[in-house]
Amino acid sequence: MNHHPPVEPAQRSTVAEFRKRVKRYPVTYGLIGFTAIIFLFQWLTASISGNGIVCGLGDLICQIGAKDNQAIANGQIWRFILPIFIHIDSVHILVNMYSLHAVGPSVEVFYGKERIALVYLLSGIIGIAFSLAFNPYPSAGASGAIFGIVGALALFLFRHRVLFGSVAKHQLTRIAMVVLLNLVLGFSAMIDNWGHVGGLLGGILIGWIIGPQWERVQTLEQTHRVIDTKPWKSMRTNALFAVGLVALICLAAMYSPFNR
Repeated sequence: MNHHPPVEPAQRSTVAEFRKRVKRYPVTYGLIGFTAIIFLFQWLTASISGNGIVCGLGDLICQIGAKDNQAIANGQIWRFILPIFIHIDSVHILVNMYSLHAVGPSVEVFYGKERIALVYLLSGIIGIAFSLAFNPYPSAGASGAIFGIVGALALFLFRHRVLFGSVAKHQLTRIAMVVLLNLVLGFSAMIDNWGHVGGLLGGILIGWIIGPQWERVQTLEQTHRVIDTKPWKSMRTNALFAVGLVALICLAAMYSPFNR
């Protein structure tokens, strides 16, 4: 008869807490999980068909999906989306997924499931468009999309700086310092800073178009209650406009004179 070792209370508590977080922030952890699966397939194809190096020989996903200016010019427009989920190596994906894990839950609380998903994808696409327009070299990674949700978070805090008071000011200062540090580091390494800048600006733009608007109201039941005066249901037309605007940005990037 097989006997399974007992599960320690601390282990049960950790697993239960993780499940609770996944249930509370489904988009954040769904994106992390999906990106991890894509990376696993990158590693498998590289190991089976090539030299085992991710984004090297045999990594079919990287070959067909990374941002490549000439390939996009030839009509492979899926490369505006796929690079968001493709990474160069294990350190690359670990850093990006840790960053998403750190900032994603806060944005998901403020923006909701639908809006954080849209901000992440559209700002990631804008980041790729900026890279296409100004950077002739291939690139991939979720950094632009993560910069996008950071930009959307900064916009939310700035819009609601009166509501949140000193907390908003403190968080905005921290965000500004982190963004500046990352951009400075990007100039000293093989990092696609144009993708970061595009993602950051894209997140601010998309957040401005579809973002929530919280206001404090007084009711008989609750003295201090905050409501969203621009709920997701009222933002669907704005979301369609945002998608169209991003398509135009991608089209303009394809004709950029800087990426030849």
